[in-house]
Amino acid sequence: MKALPTYFLISFLMLACAPNENREQPADDLTIIEAPVGDNASLPYLVTGEDGLLYFSWVEKQDSGWVELKYARLEGSTWTKPELIASGNDWFVNWADYPMIAVDKEGNMTAHYLAKSSSGTYSYDVNVLYKPSGGEWSSPLIPHNDGTPTEHGFVTMLPQNDGTFRLAWLDGRNTGGGEHGAEEGHGGRGAMTIRTAVLDMEGNLTEEAELDNRVCDCCQTTGAITAKGPMFAYRDRSEGEIRDIAYVSYSNSTWTAPQKINDDNWNIAGCPVNGPRMSVLGNTVATAWFTAGEGQPKVKIAFSNLDSFGNPFLIDESSPLGRVDVILLDDKTAMVSWLDNEGTPAIKYRVVKSDGTMTAPQTVSATSEARNSGFPQMTKAGDQVYFAWTNYQKGGESSIKMSVK
Repeated sequence: MKALPTYFLISFLMLACAPNENREQPADDLTIIEAPVGDNASLPYLVTGEDGLLYFSWVEKQDSGWVELKYARLEGSTWTKPELIASGNDWFVNWADYPMIAVDKEGNMTAHYLAKSSSGTYSYDVNVLYKPSGGEWSSPLIPHNDGTPTEHGFVTMLPQNDGTFRLAWLDGRNTGGGEHGAEEGHGGRGAMTIRTAVLDMEGNLTEEAELDNRVCDCCQTTGAITAKGPMFAYRDRSEGEIRDIAYVSYSNSTWTAPQKINDDNWNIAGCPVNGPRMSVLGNTVATAWFTAGEGQPKVKIAFSNLDSFGNPFLIDESSPLGRVDVILLDDKTAMVSWLDNEGTPAIKYRVVKSDGTMTAPQTVSATSEARNSGFPQMTKAGDQVYFAWTNYQKGGESSIKMSVK
């Protein structure tokens, strides 16, 4: 990848050498719960299925280099026995580009991981598996058909509740090679794109399309199925290296042109590895994101009534590192979480109304700002909010911590 600006280079050097001291200081109304994981677990992902149940996926690394992707479901107050989704020793395992699962209202499931496609450092494919309700996990399939040894990842999977799942991913087929990453050089190389396709429970892929032909190279994508159809948000990238959050939506059998959620005008010559997160409830969409426009790191949120996004509200500008998540508690209230680096690094959250009123920030847990601490996760199931994060320890081992509010 292209070299990052000095501000982020210094920050990332700090991240790489700042292991967690295993401090936990949860807010008074948070309860620590045990995660159903084995040794050296990391990369948690929480999702509330369309069936209303809480699902949790994660990876476990073996000393041999073997990697296992597992999941469990919360039934009442008890986790089901962890189930193996897939395993391999050719995976591309990355702190920011984590595997995940999705579940529709009938219990159909999808999952994904990344696997190397060549010896190039940044050449890997998205591998998607599907599991019909009551059935078994399929063999992996690749949703992109370009066959190039380039970067593919940062997937979003949305259940459409008709037996299909809408996928989106960053696609490097136009970048010219995976040895140095998509951003290195512009001589004849194209840009990273975002693409989409629909997957059914028989492994058929349809409706593949390009959504944007020039996007930031390694920020997470996000999305939601709204009353009007699918919507995806991601970090865009202009010719002048402005990298603000954009979105596209599907309406009347066509995709809209990309539109910015807000003009942050963040000019940055390298990917900040900090994507948006989106939540939908009824006719309300909430999107939260990190930006450092004008040299000041900030976490923001904007609400949409399905027609357009309103002016954003500032969630934090003390010393955030981003890594945001967002959930709608009701159609006028969202909860935003992020990684804060003011004093002791900590996972924080606050509740914000669609009129901009908000509570004071609360702490979920002390953590590490290191890359290996990953992206904290949050979801609402029933009337409770669940948090999960990687507890990175000295010596390089990791575990997963969870709490509930």
